[in-house]
Amino acid sequence: MEKFTKIISPAVPLPIENIDTDQIIPARFLKATSKNGFGKNLFRDWRFDENNIPKENFILNNSNYSGKILIAGTNFGCGSSREHAAWSIADYGFKVVISSFFADIFKGNALNNGILPIQISENFLQILLKASLINPNSLILIDLKEQTVLLKETGQFEKFEIDSYKKHCLLNGFDDIDYLTSIKDKIEEFEKNRLVT
Repeated sequence: MEKFTKIISPAVPLPIENIDTDQIIPARFLKATSKNGFGKNLFRDWRFDENNIPKENFILNNSNYSGKILIAGTNFGCGSSREHAAWSIADYGFKVVISSFFADIFKGNALNNGILPIQISENFLQILLKASLINPNSLILIDLKEQTVLLKETGQFEKFEIDSYKKHCLLNGFDDIDYLTSIKDKIEEFEKNRLVT
């Protein structure tokens, strides 16, 4: 995975609550086992009509909005536990999803796939959504080391929580296997001492 330290980016605002994993990636697109190619079907039924024509009123079809940050309403990633939801978000190009609440399984899947799910207060979420809707070029700074989200144009910020192990993995670009490889010497030393005693 890529190392994650800081991101400065405009955001794509999606002020919809209770976005479930079937809306993120519909079940009919889950046949592939590779992580690649899922981005084209992210929010498929919201982005396209029955004739596969892009819906003009959906935010991802609005060329004014782009960036590596998705800001969504509360309770993002609820529903079934499909990891493909995280795959589709990552493949589309998002590195961060901001909400005031995440479903636990989605949150774990996101972190395991190099996406940072940031849970902030409902008040600050509304500030970020409003700023991004009014100004598509409004920049947000995500600092993982300091665990802060900063709205650049106003200086408003909020800290967020993250599991220390997952933070370490993201900062270093590790998945779980990479992490174990990185401490191979310590594991071998532990095993050596354990066998001696």
